[in-house]
Amino acid sequence: MNKSLLLPLFLLLIRVYVGWQWLSAGFEKITSSAWVGDKAGSAVGGFLMGALAKTGGEHPSVAWWYAEFVKNFALPNKVIFSYLVSFGETAVGLGLILGALTPFAAFFGAFMNFNYLFAGTISTNPVLLLLELIIMKFWKDSGVLGLDRFIMPKLLKNFKIKWLK
Repeated sequence: MNKSLLLPLFLLLIRVYVGWQWLSAGFEKITSSAWVGDKAGSAVGGFLMGALAKTGGEHPSVAWWYAEFVKNFALPNKVIFSYLVSFGETAVGLGLILGALTPFAAFFGAFMNFNYLFAGTISTNPVLLLLELIIMKFWKDSGVLGLDRFIMPKLLKNFKIKWLK
């Protein structure tokens, strides 16, 4: 095997794994009325209330500043957050699987993982976050075996994004 393909192939495996995690979670949400539809906001509201419940005690799982964000911004806008999470997870998954705008998909996936961790939820978030950081670190190679092979050169040229070169 060509050595120049080893890193892109390794990153492809990471991308598809992480992308599938996001896509399956997002699809589950966009097909649920508790996330999208007539009951939108109820599921994310429950999640956010669960985060607030983790703010007490000697060693709280959720920091006071994140609890303030949840109370004063996220909960009052839980319907909007419900749609953002549902379609955001789906978009991140599709972007990573297809290798389309891969560094941006990985960034927004990491952003969501950080927020889930700040909300006191461990689950697969640390693993996904680590893998997304790897994708971002090697962003130039992460989409070579995907649609970025065609998208990123045009994006870099048309928008003259010098800091990404």
